[in-house]
This record gives sequence, structure tokens and C-alpha cells, in this order.
Amino acid sequence: MFEKVLLRNAGVPGSERIDVYLSRGGYQALPQALARTPAELIDMVKRSGLRGRGGAGFPSGLKWGFMPTDPAITKYVCVNTDEGEPGTFKDRQLVEQDPHQVIEGVIITSYAVGAHRAFVYIRGEFFDGMKRWVKAIADAYERGYLGRDILGSGYGLDLSVHRGAGAYICGEETAMIESLEGKRGQPRKKPPFPAQAGLFGRPTLVHNVETLCNVPHIVQRGPEWYAGIGTPKSTGPKIFCVSGHVNRPGNYELPLGAPLREIIFEHAGGVRGGRAIKAVIPGGSSTPMLTPDQLDTPMDFESLAQAGSMLGTGAVIVIGEGTCMVDVTRRIARFFAHESCGYCAPCRVGTRRLAETLERVETGQGRPGDLDLLAGLCEGIQGRTFCPLGDAAAAPVRRSLELFRGEFEAHIRSAC
Repeated sequence: MFEKVLLRNAGVPGSERIDVYLSRGGYQALPQALARTPAELIDMVKRSGLRGRGGAGFPSGLKWGFMPTDPAITKYVCVNTDEGEPGTFKDRQLVEQDPHQVIEGVIITSYAVGAHRAFVYIRGEFFDGMKRWVKAIADAYERGYLGRDILGSGYGLDLSVHRGAGAYICGEETAMIESLEGKRGQPRKKPPFPAQAGLFGRPTLVHNVETLCNVPHIVQRGPEWYAGIGTPKSTGPKIFCVSGHVNRPGNYELPLGAPLREIIFEHAGGVRGGRAIKAVIPGGSSTPMLTPDQLDTPMDFESLAQAGSMLGTGAVIVIGEGTCMVDVTRRIARFFAHESCGYCAPCRVGTRRLAETLERVETGQGRPGDLDLLAGLCEGIQGRTFCPLGDAAAAPVRRSLELFRGEFEAHIRSAC
């Protein structure tokens, strides 16, 4: 049985408190990290194979290596807690139940890249998470884990938390930086990338919560241990958020590469009412659906790409037989149309037209050319928008049309 790493404290009474974290081995990786050089830590993370858990899956050690090494340059680290992908709720649990694990990861990461200031950006609706962040940061300062001279090492770090206004696009690192600066949350043109010019024009490293939680364990147990979990190219543990028509929705920590079937049936208890599976969204609502004959797909970056989808945030949404797929697709399209920042026309106009057309089809007012219109809209959006939100909106619609065209045609003939 797999030993939990990231969720090992989940469900422990008072797990959000610093004394409980310390009693369970917390903050033991920090002195080990401070005893190493930043270059050694970056090399450890590279050898571990850790990849970002926010959706893109970019190698974390490589990302750290992009930061300038000149100590005279002011650098920042940003913690992305703007968890807005529908079906995703792992970072929220980590912050609410184990905030000191995140803080320990932030301190080690900041030391490795030479940053003395870090910022937490949290989704505005996460009221409990906000309170946990504030309390945990205050306690870390009081115990000497934050501040000018951490554990007598001579290294200092200040950390503060800031609330966003609940915009999905602020999960994108440059839009989050814009919001953190007090501006409207819209993506920036890249290059320059945040590692060259990020927050307030300074080199900035942005990581999501789950990614940072891996760092203390890599330092404490070693990169070889970490690389031994998962697959050769997708290493380490992963928290899978399972929701939809399952008996036990929730967060399940497993090695990357665990089969989708195992996640759904062994851990989430199978489909409610014993129904058959009609489709599965494997990585959050922005990822293309999989069919029942793809349930043995390993949940890792490479295998899901080969299956025509993406790992994304690891948010598994199970859809049982008897569900109207036109309605599912309409709901997804409405979300992305609402969350478009409006910066570029293909997204601003295209997502709205997708939502309007699907609304028409779902309510029995569809026209014979609507399905071709939907396909053409997807073609006009994908790969043509300023940021990935356009692709996130179009990809699920395109896949749904491919898999369930008969249902769409039936809706045009008569209402659902």
C-alpha cells in the first residue's frame, strides 16, 4: 500500500497547528536545506524529476535554474493558491489542513533561488484557507522559521498573504502577478518570462501549493527516493481530486502513473448506483474527456498526452451513464466564457459564441448548421489566443462533439 507523503497529516486533529506539524516531523528538512548551497538544492530538485503540479507539468528544477544567481538582484517567490479549475480542490485541503508543510517548502525554495521576499496569492473565496495562512505565517515567525535570521543560518525571508478577487485567469502566473501588483488580472506577453521580469519587474519564481509541498520531502529523503515513485518521466506522488458520479469523492494521493480505473473503483468507490461510466474528465474541466475503454490509462503526463488528453491538475470528474453530454459541455463552455478576461478577440468573442450556441442546442432551438459552427469556433480559438484559456475552453467542446455527436444531433431534432 502506498504511504502518503503530501497528505500524511490530513485528518490528524489540529494538523494546521505548528506544534502538531513539529510533532510529526515538520520543519526537519529546513535545517538540512540551509546547510546546503543553493546550487546543491537546485541540483537535488532536478535529479528528483519534480514537475509542476499546477497544470503545465514543467520541470521544477529547470525553472529554479532560470532564476539569476547574482545575490545583488532582488528576487521574489510567489505561491499560487488561486485554485480555480473546476473539479480541483487539492491545494485548498493542503492549505487548510497542513499550511506549515507549504511554508517549509516556500522557505527552502526561496533560499535555493536567493529570494528574501515571498508572497502568497490566495483565491478570495477561500476564507478558511486565508485564516489558516495568516495564523501559520505568524506562528512561523514566532518560532524563528521566518524572519531575518532563520535558525541562525544568516538567511532571512519575509512572507505575507494576499487575497485575489476570484478570477480563474489569475491561476496563470503572469495574470496572478498583475493582480498581486494591484492591477487587473490579465496575462502578460511572454517573453520576458517571470524568471527574468516578474513581480514589480523583478525575477520571480511562481509555484502552486502542491508543487511546493514536495520540496521538503525531496530534501529530507533524497532525490533518488523521490524519483523512485511514479514513472521515469513523471516522478513522485500526486494528489488526484475525484468528483462527479462516484461513491467517495475526495482527494487521493497515489504515485503518478496510477491507472485511472484504480483511482475510480478502488479509491473513489466506483460509480454511484452501479451505473456504467459514460466519460471521464481526467485533469480538470479544461482537459479533453476520455471514454470507458481508456480507463486503464496511467495517470501521468506522457500517457494522458498519448490518450489525447492531459493530466492538468489531476482533477478526475466521472460522468455516469444517463447524463446529458450536451448539458455537460454547455456548463463547461459557460464557465470559460464567464472567466475570459476579454484581452484577445478569439477568446473574448469565441468563448461567448460557443456558450450561446450550446445553450441554443441544449434548449431545443438548435439549427442544422450549429454543430459545424461549434467545430469552426473551436478551430478558430485553439492556438490563437493570448493565453491558454482559449484552448481550455475549446478542447473539451471539440472532444465532446467527436465522442457524442449523436446526442448533439438528437438535441437539434428535439429538446433534451
